[in-house]
Amino acid sequence: MDQCEDREEGVPPSKSTLCGEHESQTKAQRNQPGPPPSSVSLRSDESKDWPIKFKSQPAVRVDQQSSEVPSGQSAQQHQTQLDSIFMLLEDNIITFVKNELKKIQKVLSPDYPECLESQREDDEQRRSSREAFVTITVNFLRRLKQEELADSLYCKHFPKVCQRNLKSALKKKFQCVFEGIAKAGNPTLLNHIYTELYITEGGTAEVNDEHEVRQIETASRKRETTIRQEDIFKASPGRDEPIRTVLTKGVAGIGKTVLTQKYSLDWAEDKANQDIQFIFPFTFRELNVLKEEKFSLVGLVHHFFTETKEAGTCSFEDFQVVFIFDGLDECRLLLDFHNTTILTDPRKSTSVDVLLINLIRGKLFPSASLWITTRPAAANQIPPDYVGMVTEVRGFTNPQKDEYFRKRFRDEEQASRIISHIKTSRSLHIMCHIPVFCWITATVLEDVLETRGGGQLPKTLTEMYIHFLVVQAKVKKVKYDGGAETDPHWSPDSKKMMESLGKLAFEQLQKGNLIFYESDLTECGIDIRAASVYSGVFTQIFKEESGLYQDKVFCFIHLSVQEFLAALHVHLTFINSGLNLLEEQKNSQKSETGESAEKHFYQSTVDKALQSPNGHLDLFLRFLLGLSLQTNQTLLVALMSQTGSISRITLPKVQYIKEKLSENLSAEKSINLLHCLNELNDRSLVEEIQQHRTSGSLSTGKLTPAQCSALTFILLSSEEDLDKFDFKKYSTSEEALLRMLPVVKASNKALLSSCNISEEGSENLLSVVSSQSCNLRELDLSINSLKASAVKLLSAAVESPHAKLNILRLNICELSEENCEALSSVLSSQSSSLTELDLSIRKLQDSGVKLLSAGLQSLNCKLNTLRLSGCNLSERSCETLLSVFSCQSSSLRELDLSNSDLQDSGVKLLSAGLKISQCAVETLSLSGCLITEEGCTSLASALSSNPSHLRELDLSYNHPGDSGIKLLSAGLKDPGWRLDTLRLLCSCRV
Repeated sequence: MDQCEDREEGVPPSKSTLCGEHESQTKAQRNQPGPPPSSVSLRSDESKDWPIKFKSQPAVRVDQQSSEVPSGQSAQQHQTQLDSIFMLLEDNIITFVKNELKKIQKVLSPDYPECLESQREDDEQRRSSREAFVTITVNFLRRLKQEELADSLYCKHFPKVCQRNLKSALKKKFQCVFEGIAKAGNPTLLNHIYTELYITEGGTAEVNDEHEVRQIETASRKRETTIRQEDIFKASPGRDEPIRTVLTKGVAGIGKTVLTQKYSLDWAEDKANQDIQFIFPFTFRELNVLKEEKFSLVGLVHHFFTETKEAGTCSFEDFQVVFIFDGLDECRLLLDFHNTTILTDPRKSTSVDVLLINLIRGKLFPSASLWITTRPAAANQIPPDYVGMVTEVRGFTNPQKDEYFRKRFRDEEQASRIISHIKTSRSLHIMCHIPVFCWITATVLEDVLETRGGGQLPKTLTEMYIHFLVVQAKVKKVKYDGGAETDPHWSPDSKKMMESLGKLAFEQLQKGNLIFYESDLTECGIDIRAASVYSGVFTQIFKEESGLYQDKVFCFIHLSVQEFLAALHVHLTFINSGLNLLEEQKNSQKSETGESAEKHFYQSTVDKALQSPNGHLDLFLRFLLGLSLQTNQTLLVALMSQTGSISRITLPKVQYIKEKLSENLSAEKSINLLHCLNELNDRSLVEEIQQHRTSGSLSTGKLTPAQCSALTFILLSSEEDLDKFDFKKYSTSEEALLRMLPVVKASNKALLSSCNISEEGSENLLSVVSSQSCNLRELDLSINSLKASAVKLLSAAVESPHAKLNILRLNICELSEENCEALSSVLSSQSSSLTELDLSIRKLQDSGVKLLSAGLQSLNCKLNTLRLSGCNLSERSCETLLSVFSCQSSSLRELDLSNSDLQDSGVKLLSAGLKISQCAVETLSLSGCLITEEGCTSLASALSSNPSHLRELDLSYNHPGDSGIKLLSAGLKDPGWRLDTLRLLCSCRV
């Protein structure tokens, strides 16, 4: 389709910036007058401010003279006055034209900027007049066959017109937000409520199918380098090539959409990124509606951003453009990057999916920048080759949570109370990393504080969501039904709506659907207009194009709300009818013994959740168990049928969960069961471990599996950053270590020496080290009997692109030549971040050093500290290290060779290496290496040479003799020496 077919004639397009080829236009076409564009001015300081508009409008006043004709005046007098007015008008127009032409001539000079500077006009008429005159000038230049000048004037003028109108439209679109919901509720100025989000750079576009609450719990412990939203396309230090495509991941409700809106708004308000000429924000929900239609890239832009079409802008290749595509996880287009035709022409029409694929590939509009947002589970839809940088929105940090609530609650005392309350609950505090949950929490706590005036605040997730549901029911009752605050929460209508929403939530959750359509609602008996009233619970998103509502898509405001309603539906169905929806059959035991049926219902749900490999039922299980508490059911009693009964048995559930905690579960599943106990108000395990910690008796006794899980839960719940995890403080058993692997993952430094880890245990540990969410920077596995296969696994883990390990200690461990080869491979790996390796007190020998040296000389090696103390090395190792010293790519700065029989001959070789200009070693330890005066002489010679970088030398426990000491001590006074520290005796520093 021709996307520019209705562009006004009279200002023919240029080759580079307009639709069509103006060479083929006829003279008659070029002579047709054109309409003025809608904005941007060519202001001249010399021109008079005449309110002239080159379009149909009422008569204007010129120089305070009236154009009205008095009654009774003769035709001749009228004509004379009209002639006088038009002579004055002609003078004014000629003056205006001359002054504007001078300005245009200046604009067309070679040294004038590429694009006209934006200038403010105090009067819309003045601006319109000047814009209209530019349009006329372009037209007349074309009549004079001055195509090049016409194109140049057009290029410098009309993009700014288009840009200003686009900015105005984006400001109107994004200046207000509706917290938690779309197109409903009370609008809030985005700039007033916006709180900076925690955004990190790094990671890959691979899929993460863990439950998003698990991802949030992991991310809440991570602290990495952050980037600001306005710098999303700016390359990090060390990156040479520019970033074309940014893929931003983040779980539902974490703030991705608001982030893109803030980015667009800041540009539209001239606050940031003014080097960008155009920003075009799309959502995949909008693009889904156009699945069956065809567009060119230019046509697609015109379709969504009509300002560009009105200004006649039909190509953007000459400008800095950013395309934003929000919500890849909601994409219903087929993005087949392997079997899609290549498209390079932005004016050629095709399907929307082909446009997107070629835009992302860089075949179409390669100079444009792209920003794509997605939930982690859909990140792999874009091949990694087409992604320049991956970022992740982690939501709010702890200080940002506080900032949000202080902005939301202007009353400082109220805000402080809410912040303090949230910090007392691990579950609430974790979930508040999600901005949408902060909104839910604020909604609930605001209502509770207003209606109760204080008292007990909700402290579990289940309590919070029950209250949230009640708040929404109250809003409907008071705002839409005209009820009073004191009326019962649940009416027959709201009860029926909750039942229908619960059914929808459960059925769609079973199918894995988070976005659904009108037919899905109808199947569950939901009236769409009634559903939209529950604005906080249910969002109705209209696709609005050209003023018409074309399609309707529905979703719950957050996955957790859908899971809660699904759990409520399963809970109420069982209470009211005895049917266990998770087993899809009626429990025959209900008629016999209610307690037995209930026991089976909850135990089978626990088992089913534990069978899920990715924790997809974790939050659902927490809600379902929380709903079983009698105190929680009180607010929901009206939703139960007359035959339904409130659950009063909690102890069997608690006991069953504690039994499961004693089984061989993964650490993540154990932690979720502890969250379940928290929802059941049972904190006995946690309190027991807290008492052991206080008394200092943890390391003296053997912890049970359940206690290990509770300890892990406590450590991860700590407000303090887990900088160092010293396992010996808590236990020495491998079983305990495997239960506490989440703590290892969350720590910066893990001291795991003497824990007797097996090969299987090593495999589990190292899978943690290589995981994307691992924080570990330092790992100490000293004094462990690591077998060859375990060291191989370790090497593979450190080589993983996700591993962030900088320091690895393997003291007093057996190491074969095969293992040395594996470690050498790690050192030469491009993805390895290892900067310090400690292999002290092991039978490494000369052959091992030779194998390691290959890795040390690699261009990819980042190691700057190598400790080989007590490794039974000889002169041969010194010869090998000499080649490392002379290697230009070597990054080695610190070397420990102490307690080996290097003797003077070995030191002589090392000294030769220190003289080489490529050698950058600054610290050298040769303690206990049988060095005499002769070796000291060699070292003194090296230290006095100009290239030597050595600043610290340890020669303690050697035999330098008086002459050796005198020689080295005298050298310290030599300004040519760079040496700062010299150790000659065990307790003496010179």
